[in-house]
Amino acid sequence: MGLKEQLMQDYKDAMKNADAVKKDTVNMVRAAIKQFEVDQRVELKEDADIVKIIKKQVKMRTDALADFARAGRDDMVEGYKKEIEILKAYLPEEMGEEEIKAKVEEIAEKLGIEADMKNMGNLMKNAMAELRDKADGSAVNKAVKEFLSGK
Repeated sequence: MGLKEQLMQDYKDAMKNADAVKKDTVNMVRAAIKQFEVDQRVELKEDADIVKIIKKQVKMRTDALADFARAGRDDMVEGYKKEIEILKAYLPEEMGEEEIKAKVEEIAEKLGIEADMKNMGNLMKNAMAELRDKADGSAVNKAVKEFLSGK
């Protein structure tokens, strides 16, 4: 079963179980996928394409969490945390911090990149090309900076 079908099945299950948060969250993702398909005039069949949309939704919610916390909207913070948890269930497991550091060092060694901040662009470009779907971009950026600064 593909991710699109899984989302539809989970939507139906959430309706049957009267789980409003899950139903609304899954429906929102399905709407985002449909909007992308309409805008681009394509039909998404690959799970990797759908994962990109789900990651974007997770990032939007994660970014909004800080704003809600600053504004004292604890009700919204809790709601968004639940939505993020639901969405992350559809994403493949990401690499850990140590795995990312090891991979960045391996990529730098393979390319002959020395630990100097002037190599940031080159190493970041190559690291993201290899780790795009396996790791968060900010975690890769942090690992690259640590490697180049010699920490």
